[in-house]
Amino acid sequence: MTNGRGPTVRRRRLAGELRRLRERKELTLEDAAEHLGWSAAKVSRIETARVGITSPDLTRMLDLYELADDRRAGLHALARTARTRGWWDAYADSLPSDYSAYIQLEADAAFIRSYDGMIVHGLLQTDEYAREIIRAALMGLSSPAEVERRVEVRITRQRLLLRDESPLRFWTVVDEAALTRRVGSEAIMRKQYERLLEFADRDNITIQVLPFTKGAHPATAGTFALLEFRETHDPNVVYVEGTTSNLYVESDAEIYRYSLAFDHLRAMALDPDESRRLVARLAEGSR
Repeated sequence: MTNGRGPTVRRRRLAGELRRLRERKELTLEDAAEHLGWSAAKVSRIETARVGITSPDLTRMLDLYELADDRRAGLHALARTARTRGWWDAYADSLPSDYSAYIQLEADAAFIRSYDGMIVHGLLQTDEYAREIIRAALMGLSSPAEVERRVEVRITRQRLLLRDESPLRFWTVVDEAALTRRVGSEAIMRKQYERLLEFADRDNITIQVLPFTKGAHPATAGTFALLEFRETHDPNVVYVEGTTSNLYVESDAEIYRYSLAFDHLRAMALDPDESRRLVARLAEGSR
């Protein structure tokens, strides 16, 4: 489990390739570091995607691992794309670095499964609902302009669900508490319910409600999102959001436990049709 800024998918892919190349040469981290004139910690940070790698450093590693020329171009291209700027970089002054890292992972994901215990997931929020949530989270420590910039980011992220080609598949189990907790006015809640109903009609989105009557469940500790990627060699990652920092879970054993927890949650939750009817009743009751 790692804290803070998480790696992008491309950086993780490059890191995995470099680790495999080192192991193929039967070199330990310490062996590689000694040959390169670096610390073992630097090699480890590169191989775990905690940091990026410069083109000269990549060349030195590939020289050490005696990689054939016809394979080098692909890894250098991968390193360049790992440094490519995304739309979110325009908001760098308003976003914590670990949140920006999550947005990058989200943008590369093919399928996200999420448990949302206290609020509606950001990908499904209206701008009015998002504004209330963000304003409350910032506790008056940020200007109204920064609040608006964060709202823009949250709404822009939703393009992943709405694009025509290969839209993101998204499955949320949302706790009944998140739906009944009033955020802002009744009008804001009504629009949020209506937005959920619109999203529920999309083939790439599944919404299930976990009712109060189910009692204790595997995610009482909090919200999490399990991200899966298009390339089979890109390992899954779990994102756990906190008040002041976020966690990225990357070990196979821990990811398995989160996946198992989600399976239990969806089995306990109302099915999608029942969930839709519950949201519709909430929308009607807010009129």
